[in-house]
Amino acid sequence: MDLETEILKEHSKRQVVKIGTWIGRDQRRFKQLMELFLRGEDVITQRSAWVVGYCVEHHPDLAKPWLKSMLEKTQEPGVHDAVKRNVTRILECVEIPGSLMGLVVSICFENLGSIDSPIAVKAYSMGVLLKICEREPDLKHELQAVIEQMIPFVGPALQARGRQVIRKLERDNRRLEKAKRGNPKQPT
Repeated sequence: MDLETEILKEHSKRQVVKIGTWIGRDQRRFKQLMELFLRGEDVITQRSAWVVGYCVEHHPDLAKPWLKSMLEKTQEPGVHDAVKRNVTRILECVEIPGSLMGLVVSICFENLGSIDSPIAVKAYSMGVLLKICEREPDLKHELQAVIEQMIPFVGPALQARGRQVIRKLERDNRRLEKAKRGNPKQPT
């Protein structure tokens, strides 16, 4: 399959599934896709982002060697929203290595604070940060504060997502407090 031709042929879910199915778990084919995603012309990058997201959703291990490059791609000036949306969505379904944790946190908080970030990018960023809070509980209060400040100024879909994340954070905090009270010998 000539990957570039197929990506340009049609911009549809059907085409994404066709290409993603052809790539499957094949790291060599995924590398071809990533080279187009990272170095292709704007339209190729934009369209291939959807295919990358599809492939990683079905085979998360494919993303491991490419995560840093994907994150750097989202930071390029003028990068299409499709790139940011799909990379942020990918971050929800992969294990984020400790070496990239700080960069991911910065990017996601930047997405939440930016007026220009699309709704989907903000929603995925909340999910990624919520996932990171499981490993880094110190971020919970900052995430909750940012979401609470944002809620009055966003549309209903993002408000609902924000409230959902806040409820999860509060449940986790209550569970942690209950565990601390139940085991008084726990170190502080």
